[in-house]
Amino acid sequence: MWISLLNSYSFLAFCAFIVDYIFGSIKLKYHPVVLIGKFISFFERHFYKDSIKAGAIIFIITNLLALCFVGFIYIILPKIYWYVFEIGLSGILIANNMLYKEVKKVVLSDNPRQKLRYLVSRDVDSLSESDVYKACIETYAENINDAVIAPLFYLLLFGLWGLVVYKCTNTLDSMIGYRNARYEKFGKISARADDVLNFIPARLTALIVLFVNKKLNYIKNISKLSRYYTSPNSVYPIGAFAYSLEVCLGGPTSYFGKVVFKPTLGFNKCKLDESDVFRALRQKNKIDLAIVLILVFLVIIENWRIFIR
Repeated sequence: MWISLLNSYSFLAFCAFIVDYIFGSIKLKYHPVVLIGKFISFFERHFYKDSIKAGAIIFIITNLLALCFVGFIYIILPKIYWYVFEIGLSGILIANNMLYKEVKKVVLSDNPRQKLRYLVSRDVDSLSESDVYKACIETYAENINDAVIAPLFYLLLFGLWGLVVYKCTNTLDSMIGYRNARYEKFGKISARADDVLNFIPARLTALIVLFVNKKLNYIKNISKLSRYYTSPNSVYPIGAFAYSLEVCLGGPTSYFGKVVFKPTLGFNKCKLDESDVFRALRQKNKIDLAIVLILVFLVIIENWRIFIR
């Protein structure tokens, strides 16, 4: 029975989520995502070229190296230890608790604007106090997808292999996937790959957030506004939080000195304060419960023959 369960991707995803829930606040000196980031920085320093070809090379090499590492571990470890490694690494690559903790740190900091700088790519120096809190909610919302729902989605589909590819792609996008003079070509492949991989998870994230808040009817509003965003995937989780919390998110935002005009998502309260960020963070319990119930349901569906013996 246990071997059959351990070979089940749904059970793997459930265990990984629980591992993150219990141990996710523990800081690792050599976190896998940090190591991926160090490799990307190394490649960029030594092999950067303002070309799509160079960007394709870094994308392929980063993913291949990560997959080769996982494959090497798969070959050398006895089966039972592989299962332990698979669950452990999957749990580490889901960053639900870490995300919650980092956003909370920004709000509780003596200088939220300075702390926010390490979480977002937007220009923070000119942000008003309300805009700082808005950025906190948007970052939390968007990363519910990037750090939780999307990793679980690819874990369910392809196991650890799919999760590793997603995390490599998402890390590449967060480091080089920008539309500016340096990365327009070099980061193009990574940015487009990240858009493709997040297409379904971003919409699932919005549906989950809206469902737990009984606001599913607003998915139409989000879908209509998404066409006006250069990154339509991010609109879905951010929009879901905006309509669920009844606050204004989105709108014009400055990146690398250039203002990007975007329509406002949500309604009602547009001047935000720290209480709104804490309301957003309190969504975690409802979202976590929904995820656990979905994963348990999928475990039962995938392994129903085991449970009726």
